[in-house]
Amino acid sequence: MAHQFSSVLSGNFTQFECWMDNYWLGVLRLTDIHFMPMALNGFLFLYFLVALTLLLKKQLKATKHGPKWASSVSATPNFLPARYQKSHELVSAFSSLVAEDGAGAWPPVATHSCWPMALRPYKQVYLEMIQHLSVETPSLDDGVNRERCDNFRSLMRKLLAERITIVNVTKLMQQMENGNLEILPRDQINGFYCVIANCRHAYRWATIPVVKVAQNEKIVDFPPELEIPWPFLQRHFGVNADSGNNTANVLLNFDDAGERVYKINIGRSDVIRNSEDTFFRMFRDVEIMGYPIYKEMIGAVVSFEEDDQDSCLEHLKNITSLLRNLLKIFYERLSESHVSRSVWLSYIQGFQGWGVGRITNGNFVKYEGVSGNHVLFFQALDAFLGLPPYLKEDALVCYIPLRQRELCIAFRDHSFWPKVNDEDCRPIRDQLVKIIKHMKRFRTAHRSRVMPYLKEPAPERLTMTAGKGVLQGPSPDESLRQLDVMMVERLQQTSDLLTC
Repeated sequence: MAHQFSSVLSGNFTQFECWMDNYWLGVLRLTDIHFMPMALNGFLFLYFLVALTLLLKKQLKATKHGPKWASSVSATPNFLPARYQKSHELVSAFSSLVAEDGAGAWPPVATHSCWPMALRPYKQVYLEMIQHLSVETPSLDDGVNRERCDNFRSLMRKLLAERITIVNVTKLMQQMENGNLEILPRDQINGFYCVIANCRHAYRWATIPVVKVAQNEKIVDFPPELEIPWPFLQRHFGVNADSGNNTANVLLNFDDAGERVYKINIGRSDVIRNSEDTFFRMFRDVEIMGYPIYKEMIGAVVSFEEDDQDSCLEHLKNITSLLRNLLKIFYERLSESHVSRSVWLSYIQGFQGWGVGRITNGNFVKYEGVSGNHVLFFQALDAFLGLPPYLKEDALVCYIPLRQRELCIAFRDHSFWPKVNDEDCRPIRDQLVKIIKHMKRFRTAHRSRVMPYLKEPAPERLTMTAGKGVLQGPSPDESLRQLDVMMVERLQQTSDLLTC
């Protein structure tokens, strides 16, 4: 008990301190020594003692049993049958992803409150600044837009400088990099990564909808409060872009209750806000539904390599069934009734773009923003089927966290699709064909669904995708043709598997 109590006052003290902050804030709002009767003050003090006791009991229980989300996903390979409980590259890669990047769960867990004091102002600044980001009607005047962007950045820079002591932030980042996870646990690292990424994207665009004067920028001078912690966080996750990614901007942007924390469009219409929430929630739900499929894919690989075709076939059947339900997320929600085409391009997609860079070793290096091809599930499934990566190696290193890349490499190295041509493997091959056909149909449907969204009129901006930046061409249709070519190429690669 003494050890558990000491943990409350050491490694878990930040969370306890946050609880106490919230408690005393409530007390101070109710209590004024000049006006409140002494008896009531005494009652509040007794209430404090009871609350303190309950909070300590709650924290001691959490210390003993772990956080509430830890039981939902294990960071150990016990999701496989007992006879598979031996070292395997895929098991190790997936366990590392869950334990390290996921903070013990998948999709990854992020804590967005109760951080060390030095980090807390970041969330406050974002929530204040985001109220000034989105406008109801974007201006088509470059001068007006330039002034608006400059004013937004000036105010954000001022608030960051006034409220954040960057020396203290740097010390925390150094301790994190040295492996001190007591002062900043993984779930808090995830939450901080998310707020810094979203702050950087808000500062980069400085107005939503995105406008031409911002798109034409080549280099943006970020305030030190956003620039200094970013390389520490990128090294922690194993990526090197200046921009955010699907993990930082989207997956980690949910609290314990499943609510998005850092929203984009405050005070806009229900259509805009609901479309925004539905769109980004799709990607988290893909990983929620993808988690059991990862397990089945690993089980299929391990059982195939153990020459246990019956178990392998069972895993593949489970994948087929689960995949059908997962793909419904896009079939049902990427539709006009859930994500309005009239607002998606201007109010939702643009924030996740980037399109600026920096001079590195005498060369200009440009980075792009968040893209659907950053989604882990589809990368992993493609690798399981033996498809080459959609992204080139330099883009993978820029935008896909290291442990996600390692998992996909392991799936690709252990893909058994090329090995099931013998008649003895016919049932396994037939089941894999069903999975491939699901993906072929999905890519065909996705191409026809997404292009109308990208072709919506947005006169305030140049033709741009978040992941590919500003697209060159004499017309919007011609500009988008290069994106369509890439989608067709991936569809063809998927189809070609059926002829192997």
